Amino acid sequence: MAQRRSTADMLQSATLAGTAIQKQDRVVEAQSEQILSKPANMPLAKILDRATDTRDIKPEHVQELIESISILGLLEPLVVDIRGRLLAGAHRRSAITIIKEEDLESYTRLFPDDLVPVRVMDFDAEQDPNLALQIEISENEKRRDYTPSEVRSLAEKLKEAGYEDVKGRPARGERALRPALEVIIGKSIRTIRRYLNTTSEKSVTDVRLSQVENETIALKRLRTELTRWQRSCPEPHTEEITAMDKDVSKLIRRVNRVLTDRESKAEDF
Repeated sequence: MAQRRSTADMLQSATLAGTAIQKQDRVVEAQSEQILSKPANMPLAKILDRATDTRDIKPEHVQELIESISILGLLEPLVVDIRGRLLAGAHRRSAITIIKEEDLESYTRLFPDDLVPVRVMDFDAEQDPNLALQIEISENEKRRDYTPSEVRSLAEKLKEAGYEDVKGRPARGERALRPALEVIIGKSIRTIRRYLNTTSEKSVTDVRLSQVENETIALKRLRTELTRWQRSCPEPHTEEITAMDKDVSKLIRRVNRVLTDRESKAEDF
């Protein structure tokens, strides 16, 4: 009985957190609609950090991006504010920096004249840190919607560079094609498998996998929104917010466990 009450309390807290997120979203969306962005090129050294940036850089993800950028180039530009402060693309910038330090020849080929492609958002992140955070999250979630033919083209370039289309977990030292594509285009390995399959027939299994993918997308969105709520809450917390924060943390851990389990099962295909 106690567990039921605990779960009900946790769900109630999540609902309150969701309501707060929606209110914040409406305010930020109204601001975002007025912001224009334009493509540009900037020297790598001119792309600056934000004072309020709290993102953690994952070395393994940076290494994956170093390999993909070296082979395919920068497929998604970095996003900066009008002062050149980075809004989205911290892992990509880290990868580019390492390429410049360790392989200047490739860097010069990929980024002539030391210029990196960016999209400039027409606002100052230091003057509006909440909007900067919202743009950071939304931009990092966005991925270009690659067509199956484009994915196959990317796959061929990776194969030419030594990646192999293997099933299951790759052996030590082996560069697996499908996990690399998962990082590059932001699609699940199941989706990538279907894209690489030239058979046009759609089976019942495909439909079931699509349903699982939709659920996975929804879970990732939930995790993102809950994480954003935690990061955007001003310190110090009130007693009520502290209690909500604990419940939200529990929900995030549950979502992470489900996503980790699904990713593990996907690797077995």
